[in-house]
Amino acid sequence: MWQNLEGVPETLLIPLWAKAIEIKQLHPIIKDYKAIEIMEKIDYDFSKFKDQWPTQISIVIRTEILDKATRKFINQYPEALIINIGCGLDTRFLRVDNGKIKWYDLDLPNTIKIRRHFFKETMRYRMIAKDVFDYSWITEICQNDHILVIAEGFLMYFNEDNVRNLINKLVNSFVDAEMLLEIIPESLVKQNEKQDLIQNQYQIKAKFNWGIKNGKQLEKFNNKIKFIEEFHYFNYHKDR
Repeated sequence: MWQNLEGVPETLLIPLWAKAIEIKQLHPIIKDYKAIEIMEKIDYDFSKFKDQWPTQISIVIRTEILDKATRKFINQYPEALIINIGCGLDTRFLRVDNGKIKWYDLDLPNTIKIRRHFFKETMRYRMIAKDVFDYSWITEICQNDHILVIAEGFLMYFNEDNVRNLINKLVNSFVDAEMLLEIIPESLVKQNEKQDLIQNQYQIKAKFNWGIKNGKQLEKFNNKIKFIEEFHYFNYHKDR
């Protein structure tokens, strides 16, 4: 089973691969059996990623970090609503579901078409097949007093205007929500401009367009944003 993906959408295969092969480690950081199942059923040459161990370890560490942060939010608000934008083939809902939360996975129609081969919608789990910048998807979200928005492996592919507009739209649409955002440093964006990192390393036509120095800078996007905490990959699993 395979759908044609090019450019940014094709990057969703990198975290799928990274999480699936983690199980081969002596002491796996995560155990994502659904990722293994999906990878085995997709006809794609994953071998071109085999030498990218820095990417592999960074992805499983970010997965662990975001899983823990998501569980913390759910433990605090057991009937919370989670919106996972640019979800790709992420399997987080299966790992953190407490039987009460509501979850939305949002991505482009072609990506959601692939997801539907592996995931079934329920009363608490839905998939939305829309461009995240087509803000009509917001009308499909049920309101909830406690909302968490997750953007993992997504924002860095768009320019600052796109990111700023999206975050402001989220701020104004979901009052008092919290956000978990994966953000890369400006230095990596500049390095990408010189070396075309994704094309050279993964043979995928996509590039990094946006990064910031630290999470505190996001407060400049909107005076309603309050920075809470940030996490750094290099603070975890130094043995790897």
